[in-house]
Amino acid sequence: MEKLAFHETFETHEILNFKTICLLRSKFMQGICFDNELKALMEKDVQQSIQDINELLPFYKNSQILE
Repeated sequence: MEKLAFHETFETHEILNFKTICLLRSKFMQGICFDNELKALMEKDVQQSIQDINELLPFYKNSQILE
């Protein structure tokens, strides 16, 4: 895999931040939600966010900034 350009690294970083915030928010909201259907939907979002983050990490680790 080639090194990412600086702008690509920045965009990857921004997406990782966004997905991390989505993950944290859904996880937090599950604890204060009483509707089981909504909790299940938030759990799906948590699992999808984890998958997305894991897919993005190899790109971020291959950035020029981390050298």
